[in-house]
Amino acid sequence: MGQFANLTAADGFVFSAYVAQPEGTPTAAVVVLQEIFGVNSHIRSVADLYAAQGYLVVAPATFERVQPGVELGYTDADMGTGFGYKTAVDALPAPGVLQDIQAAINYAAKVSGGKVGIVGFCWGGVLTWRAACTLTGLSAAVPYYGGGITAPEEIARTPNCPVLAHFADNDSYIPLDGVEAFKKAHPEVEAHIYAGHHGFNCDQRDSFDEAARDLAKARTIEFFAKHLD
Repeated sequence: MGQFANLTAADGFVFSAYVAQPEGTPTAAVVVLQEIFGVNSHIRSVADLYAAQGYLVVAPATFERVQPGVELGYTDADMGTGFGYKTAVDALPAPGVLQDIQAAINYAAKVSGGKVGIVGFCWGGVLTWRAACTLTGLSAAVPYYGGGITAPEEIARTPNCPVLAHFADNDSYIPLDGVEAFKKAHPEVEAHIYAGHHGFNCDQRDSFDEAARDLAKARTIEFFAKHLD
């Protein structure tokens, strides 16, 4: 089990992050980026999962520039609320929330003393991609079904670290033709398509798919072990 800590971005903004410590000395660190539902019980469970693999894990609350203390579920009402916060964060002047993610990366590197990877889901997936392409201090990045990641402006980016990308074949938010365009533009990215829907990793969502979750998790753990340990 982890606990919340306060981190400070380059512009002085103070925000919270869930920090999960491994048993013993961490081998490296992982930053976990939330969906549009806040650092909720699911995201904390993901952080705990990677802490159990020996990593120091930091899950920054990426809504806090517009709304602190967000912890939503997965109802339609929660979806609407979370999308509103996400839209507000995306509208912030550049670099916006990316400076909070950079602060989380810096904190993870300092506390762990090792390399840093990043993994994110849904909105956190596209933020993971942007982090891999624009931020410093990352050795591996794993976006899960990043909403918007197949937009032309995102495809035009170039990652600065190895990337493993997970997609679903029946994702109403990310059409397969967009995934194919992304894969064609980025042969250096290890991309996998799973039988399932958007959100297949989350066991609190109706779209949860255990087989897809387990295979993607195994690939992610192997990818981090290769590039971080």
